[in-house]
Amino acid sequence: MDVRFVSSILDIYVSVLDGESDELFRKEYRVLSDFEEDAVGQWLKLAKARGETSDSDDVLIQLLVELHKKVDSLTAYVKNEERTLLSLEHSFKICKIGFEHIMLEEELLEIGKEYYCRICMPVFPKREMPIFIKAYEKNCAKITLMHERDQKDWNAYVTARERIEIREKRLQT
Repeated sequence: MDVRFVSSILDIYVSVLDGESDELFRKEYRVLSDFEEDAVGQWLKLAKARGETSDSDDVLIQLLVELHKKVDSLTAYVKNEERTLLSLEHSFKICKIGFEHIMLEEELLEIGKEYYCRICMPVFPKREMPIFIKAYEKNCAKITLMHERDQKDWNAYVTARERIEIREKRLQT
């Protein structure tokens, strides 16, 4: 398979799909997709739909929404209501990424197996991105399922990493 990879070191948490726990993984995947479905996120969507934010700075609004989410998260922590994620079996390092693929530092995957994963993404807001992958080599996998917003952030991250590599190659010559 001819895939264009770029270098990037990311943490990934992985569990193999075995039939028994698949529905739990899919439920967490859906829950993590609804991270915008809080009260402030719903209010912002409605305000945008009504055109009430057309004169506002989108970046500033997004920063305020994220700040509100942090306050909600801290409140939940203090009240011991914090949402917990599933414990995944393995923790690996990604060494290279593509728009639809990942490559691990070590050969730890079983070819043909499907996995549920969470990738720690260094984007704003910082979060764990849930994905499903299928291994086609012992250290390479194709992303088979990713949320639409996560896909946009992922593609932007891959593009940014490509630009960094191009700049580094120019400086070396």
